Amino acid sequence: MTEPATTPPPGCPAHAGAAPLYGPRFQTDPGGVYRELREEHGPVAPVELAGGVPAWLVIGYRELQLVTSQPKVFGRDSTRWNQWPEIPADWPLKPMMAPVPSILYAEGAEHQRRSAAVTDALAGVDPYELKKFSEEIADRLIDEFAGRGEAELVAEYAHRLPLLVLCRLFGLDEDEAPVLIKGLVAMLDGGADAQAGAQQLLDVMLGLVHRKREDPGPDVTSRLLEHAAGLTDEEVMRDLRVLLIAGHQPCAYWIANALRLMLTDERFAASLTGGRRSIGQALGEALWEDTPTQIFAGRWATRDTRLGGQQIAAGDMVLLGIAGANADPTVRPDGRPAEGNRAYLSFSYGEHGCPYPAREAAEVIATTAIEVLLDRLPDLRLAVTGSALVWRPSAWVRALVALPVAFTPGYVAD
Repeated sequence: MTEPATTPPPGCPAHAGAAPLYGPRFQTDPGGVYRELREEHGPVAPVELAGGVPAWLVIGYRELQLVTSQPKVFGRDSTRWNQWPEIPADWPLKPMMAPVPSILYAEGAEHQRRSAAVTDALAGVDPYELKKFSEEIADRLIDEFAGRGEAELVAEYAHRLPLLVLCRLFGLDEDEAPVLIKGLVAMLDGGADAQAGAQQLLDVMLGLVHRKREDPGPDVTSRLLEHAAGLTDEEVMRDLRVLLIAGHQPCAYWIANALRLMLTDERFAASLTGGRRSIGQALGEALWEDTPTQIFAGRWATRDTRLGGQQIAAGDMVLLGIAGANADPTVRPDGRPAEGNRAYLSFSYGEHGCPYPAREAAEVIATTAIEVLLDRLPDLRLAVTGSALVWRPSAWVRALVALPVAFTPGYVAD
């Protein structure tokens, strides 16, 4: 249970020395930032987002579970944020927390209604068919660069493969993928074009909903439209955007981060040629060490309360520090998780956690992507030093800008 609050401090002075979740230090070494925050503040730390916007970052494993399992204390509806009067209209991070009527911010019975529809729609995906067309798309993408002897695996492979799979699952045309990738990256990087990127995604989803209302098919969109929950076109449009973001970005960067681990950590070198350490182990360790969604926004306190030794005022934003919680020494006292340990919080926790069918689909896509790549290009190697790899400047995702590789030119299908 959360601790009962005393009188909240005026002006929240705890944030006077808040750590910024932006800038070169956070971009290159977020793990070091989390360690310093834990040493100074404990499992809940005062931080600031771009523009000096205050928030609380939960980096304690137990505390993150508590926040995500107590919706009556830490709600998802961002309209209660006490900072909205201070937020400029063009704030670049606004698309990640603006109060919109989607499954992401729904609470109570409304969330249950929409969550049931989404879970059922995703459960209709056949995992064997999913693996089959993931393999087909992987082969097709590899064919585009296999003959060159070099490739950039983020833009040419890890970004494109999950999105093309999702296009097929949703009933989208593949030629819409470049627009979707551009919008997704812009939104999550939180730059000047973040809001335009968010609108791009909505426009594509609305067009898809209109087409599927007229011509349904065996896809997630049609199942949402036909579900007994009776979702409106706007509800389906907004929930599809949530599914697209949640389904593409974490999966794309999970693939890239696992490949980086396998290409830079000698413990995984043998698995590049089918050796002792499996692809599944690399994917699991990537979630512990460089989880794709490192921070999630967020929860908003419904009342004054205390959490992890900090006093939280009603309306304060509480960020889910997934990467920090995964590194909590209370669950990883020796610094490394035991092999096979799947207790990471990378898929969040509680009623707003990633639905099981989505987790299952992500694992199928990521595993297949790496299996096919290593089968086709068994001598895959980094084309630069590991220290030359650059991480994206995002508070939300742990993602490489590029992953350049070299290999012996391979067979390309006719």
